[in-house]
Amino acid sequence: MARRYDCNEATDRATGLREAASAVRRGELVVLPTDTVYGLGADAFSGEAVAELLAAKGRGRTMPTPVLIGSPNTLHGLVTDFSEQAWELVDAFWPGPLTLVARHQPSLMWDLGDTRGTVAIRMPLHPVAIELLTEVGPMAVSSANLTGHPAPEDCDAAQQMLGDAVSVYLDGGPTPGIVPSSIVDVTGKVPVLLREGALSPEELRKVVPDLEVAS
Repeated sequence: MARRYDCNEATDRATGLREAASAVRRGELVVLPTDTVYGLGADAFSGEAVAELLAAKGRGRTMPTPVLIGSPNTLHGLVTDFSEQAWELVDAFWPGPLTLVARHQPSLMWDLGDTRGTVAIRMPLHPVAIELLTEVGPMAVSSANLTGHPAPEDCDAAQQMLGDAVSVYLDGGPTPGIVPSSIVDVTGKVPVLLREGALSPEELRKVVPDLEVAS
């Protein structure tokens, strides 16, 4: 039976975060608010949990799950060949709606789908998400919807779609925005904007002037 906690109420928030952290450590799924839409999350280092996440969404391995982190410092243990321009983007836009596609450390024992050696990684600008990520470490997080359905802007919409496939729902109220994060590939010599979202090419070029836009 799924449990839901109102994170706008202090006691419920503390209990919810504790229960969500325990659920993640057990390999279960949780729903959490972010600065874009609600996310469906699992332990990034549990292949079984990530497989359950994909199954709950009805999503295949060809669309790997992004990873959310609670601090830029966490990047040091997750990525390799991270360029100076990539760090400049982190400094300018994290926490916030910027996802970076980088090469992950070859030694990492995780299975996020068919990633071809890369990981899409972001630090969200939401206090509930940050608290949970700080407690449990990197999480595989995708939008909390069934594939083909709109990404949820509130906890009700997420729960209606995912039901008891999720152990804990953290209700932070309506999300601040529904525009997805912008995605920039930093695996090459020049950053490439793969998806324009909350950040425009013009905003990004203020930090990395040679940014290219994928055709």
